[in-house]
Amino acid sequence: MCAVKIVVDSTADISQELRERLGIGMVPLKVHFGEEQFLDGVTIEADDFYDKLASSSVLPTTSQPSPLDFQEAYERILRETPDAQIISIHLGSKFSGTYQSAMIGRSMMKSDADITVIDTKSASYGFGAIAVRAAERAKEGRSKTDVLAEIDRLSRDLKLYFLVDTLEYLQRGGRIGKAAALFGSILNIKPILSIDKEGVVAPVDKVRGSKKAMQRIVELLEPDFGSDPVNVAIAWSKLDEPAKELLALVQNRFNVQDVHYTTLGAVIGTHVGPGTAAVFMYRV
Repeated sequence: MCAVKIVVDSTADISQELRERLGIGMVPLKVHFGEEQFLDGVTIEADDFYDKLASSSVLPTTSQPSPLDFQEAYERILRETPDAQIISIHLGSKFSGTYQSAMIGRSMMKSDADITVIDTKSASYGFGAIAVRAAERAKEGRSKTDVLAEIDRLSRDLKLYFLVDTLEYLQRGGRIGKAAALFGSILNIKPILSIDKEGVVAPVDKVRGSKKAMQRIVELLEPDFGSDPVNVAIAWSKLDEPAKELLALVQNRFNVQDVHYTTLGAVIGTHVGPGTAAVFMYRV
């Protein structure tokens, strides 16, 4: 049986330790502070990024990997494992050109290279969890068909919601208008956000105050999961207190079997800002 290998981009927000343990390849996006350029998760880690974000007078921007970056990643895997079957799992195409770069990178490979590129229509651990599950199945020796089936199942099952401390960063990125950002800041309105089926950030509800917003997230998850055994991932940018509060509410209500903790990396942090808390839930 051919070995199945998983590749992600850095916005999956999978820790280096976990990637190394499961043999997940990673292609980094880039973060720019003016003329300074960093590779997300390679030459700038999350904590350093948020410190720099707080002190810098220059607003960061982000850019996608090149097709050559993906070609080199695929070739590196095939040099080590010539018969590998590669599944390349990426940030939603509505957020970035990363998926398109991966597709072009695949087209630059020899025709017999077995590479499947997936547009997850998600972001951060919304697809990071899917990639981790896929890598676990691959490590068990499952076939590529089985791994792809598990990716499809989990993609349909996983739900995510997130809260931002300020709407400023979403407004800068064009996700919401200036008026909406100002209105939310003045009235302490906390929009509950998710990613819809088309792979776009979408407001689900809006509540006054963070604590009420967290409780509302629990209510939103209830119809989907009830008392089923679930795994939960919790993510934050810079400050973990809001995420811990959200996790406590989730654990109090649901049949949580496992909890994974992760930090939102530099690229995701550029667009949501510090103080963001996110929850990802899926059946065991």
